[in-house]
Amino acid sequence: MSQPSIILSAAAIHRALTRIAHEIAERNETNHHVALVGIQRGGVFLAQRLAELLHGIWGTAIPVGALDVTMHRDDLDQRLVPHVHPTSVPFDITGKTVVLVDDVLFSGRTVRAALDALNDLGRPRCVQLAVLVDRGHRELPIKADFVGKNVPTALKETISVSLKEMSGEDVVTLEKSGE
Repeated sequence: MSQPSIILSAAAIHRALTRIAHEIAERNETNHHVALVGIQRGGVFLAQRLAELLHGIWGTAIPVGALDVTMHRDDLDQRLVPHVHPTSVPFDITGKTVVLVDDVLFSGRTVRAALDALNDLGRPRCVQLAVLVDRGHRELPIKADFVGKNVPTALKETISVSLKEMSGEDVVTLEKSGE
């Protein structure tokens, strides 16, 4: 692998999340029925940050949940030991506009698993998708409503999202495979 190149710096991540928060506010005129649900792991921290930004825009707290999709994945049989994180959605999603939040959108399979997991929790009025990075290569007909940055990639390239809550720094990098 070659030296990773920085796609988003900490400042760029903050700008992207601020823009996404404003787009969510514009798309949903009222905050009364909006809730954020982050997909474990990185999506949870991004959802929490978006909730803070939306609180600044709307002036009221937005409910935030964490969703683990491990047991809903279609590749579960290909994983030796699945690593399960807690699901915590301490509010009823029925009738709400749920904004699913994830760090990277790739094949769409994680989002499909998240939609299945959400169905176990209730019936939202509407589901919207917010991602920090969309790298393309969809295998399912899934498209994000809110995107921080589109980064066309080759299949052998890797996007890594480091967030200060997990690694101490905010940075998104692209690593190209050595051929």
